[in-house]
Amino acid sequence: MFWAGLALVGTISLAALLAPLFTPYEPTALNVDHVLEAPSTSHPFGTDALGRDVLSRMLYGGRVSLWVGFLAVGISITIGLFFGLIAGYFGGMADELIMRGVDVMLCFPSFFLILAVLAFLEPSLVNIMIVIGLTSWMGVARLVRAEALSLKKRDFVLAAKLAGATNTRILLRHILPNAAAPVLVSATLGVGGAILTESGLSFLGLGVQAPTASWGNMLLEGKEVLEIAPWMSIFPGIAILLTVLGYNLLGESLRDLLDPRLKR
Repeated sequence: MFWAGLALVGTISLAALLAPLFTPYEPTALNVDHVLEAPSTSHPFGTDALGRDVLSRMLYGGRVSLWVGFLAVGISITIGLFFGLIAGYFGGMADELIMRGVDVMLCFPSFFLILAVLAFLEPSLVNIMIVIGLTSWMGVARLVRAEALSLKKRDFVLAAKLAGATNTRILLRHILPNAAAPVLVSATLGVGGAILTESGLSFLGLGVQAPTASWGNMLLEGKEVLEIAPWMSIFPGIAILLTVLGYNLLGESLRDLLDPRLKR
């Protein structure tokens, strides 16, 4: 699973990064002479209702979707680490306040919570990344808290306290590195989830706005001409499927590799 996931993720990421090498067309270039053209040698994935090359828009849109996934997960991991370490290490009132806040946020379905927040904000790429990150850190916080609760009772942490190490040093040098493995797995799985969320928001018209291409708004555009130009929806849908599948395979295999309790 690890190599299959890595191959999928690596191939799609490399194709998006090297997009100009795979297509001579700009993603926003209009061509009224080639409107809704079926896949051909000149346009391998066909064209859309404005004559734009679908392959070009997919490759450049992949950059947007992947950036949203990476940065949104980066925000959620940072927040989750901060609150999880504080709650697990210090305990007491800090733990109660943080975890009750986490419980309250988990009561709301995350996608509808994102929709509610975006209703008050202008749809933009930056806002989407921030909102997804701010509404998806709770699982990381609970995971890190559980690790911190276990690690703070270990002998090496007690020895560091006896040696006079500050709480900040203990958290950053002793607890955080030992809690990194499950966080890495959570981050890998979270990228796929963030890409799905962004695609869903863009499909609803609340995500990345035209003319910027993303896989979600390409599905939205393809919905209008699904019967006569199915390639506009098929290829972005396959890209989303393979990307999320790749990150899920990678995350599951990393969990098996890094968790000694799962080794036979």
